[in-house]
Amino acid sequence: MALVELPKDQWTLLHAVRHQAAAYGDRVFCTFHNGDVLTFAGFEEETNRLASGLAALGVGPGDRVLALALNSKAFVLSWIATHKRGAVFVPINTELKGAFLEHQVSNAAPKIVLVDAELRPNFDSMRFEGLNVEATVELSGEVTPLPGSKCVDFAALLETTAAPADVVPATPQDICTIMYTSGTTGPSKGVLMPQGHCYLFGNQMARAFEMTDEDKMFICMPFFHAMGLPIQFIGCLMAGTPAHVIRRFSATTWIDDIRSSDATITFGLGVIPEFIFRQPPTPHDRDHRLRKMVAVPIAEEWGPAFEERFGVKLLQGYGMTECNIPIWSRLDDPLIAGCCGPVFDHLFELRVVHPETDEPLPVGEVGEIVIRPKEPSCFMAGYFRMPERTVEAWEPLVSLRRRGSVR
Repeated sequence: MALVELPKDQWTLLHAVRHQAAAYGDRVFCTFHNGDVLTFAGFEEETNRLASGLAALGVGPGDRVLALALNSKAFVLSWIATHKRGAVFVPINTELKGAFLEHQVSNAAPKIVLVDAELRPNFDSMRFEGLNVEATVELSGEVTPLPGSKCVDFAALLETTAAPADVVPATPQDICTIMYTSGTTGPSKGVLMPQGHCYLFGNQMARAFEMTDEDKMFICMPFFHAMGLPIQFIGCLMAGTPAHVIRRFSATTWIDDIRSSDATITFGLGVIPEFIFRQPPTPHDRDHRLRKMVAVPIAEEWGPAFEERFGVKLLQGYGMTECNIPIWSRLDDPLIAGCCGPVFDHLFELRVVHPETDEPLPVGEVGEIVIRPKEPSCFMAGYFRMPERTVEAWEPLVSLRRRGSVR
């Protein structure tokens, strides 16, 4: 079956979930580390029930539902069910504690917080003044509710009878998710992600790597990150590709995880591919079905040797949570460390400009990358409650428009 190709007014995750439920029915979509299974039809049905459960908690359009949780079936159900209420899902880095966690929670101002029992202590060093969390939903095990909130069991919410009226219609422009940046240049910024933005993350990845329903994806990237959630997970949804999801990456078990999952494609970001390569060789390094792996960035020191050792084609890309992935490698591209591939120019315009003047630079010169979307829903809508930082991010594009370089 072909990649999902919906009309532009249906570039939403809700339309994609509904479409694939009708196309694939009870075929298995995802398996999880703990034995949980999610079918394509079940994804639609269970998120409808959970949406009604959230409606009973008073969750409605514009409300934020924050999740501090490890990869799980409950996580992805909560993500889509939140969208079905017209609310905004806010996944948080599971390693955050103290002031870093407090900043993101305070900025998001969630109505509901979803938390795994083992991560509940992360909140203990936080101050909750000025927050109004109404319910703490325990995803796994018993938890102490956050101050001022009631405790709710996730399983009970999932048993709610679905009411069609509880599902709010979605458009590509609707803000559905806030993902926080790493905070390397200051406090983390909450990226406002429209439905169309999330849809195209997965759709274009699946297109770039020619994924089919005969492939199998291994997901070890965290779901609080764009690579794990809208790229890998939604890419699989778009292509009808089954996926196996584990809680977190482990370099020491990676090759065994790849073999047992029967995966043909996987992703690794940052140091993950090099960590894998630095593990001692095993007799099983080529005893698997894996054929393609996204690795960003790749170093000349280990990239070609990785391909040779594991018998895997490494692929690259360039993008950010804010601007989608405007560049992906082509499958027939040679491996060149740091070379990301061609621009998806049907959706994006990209230039390298002088960082002080914003003037385009000749080929071969180093400068600043500026990116313009050609579709209004395939970019972020700004930073949540940070208007000054939003203006800073848009400034090079505004400057280009003033000089008539971009229309």
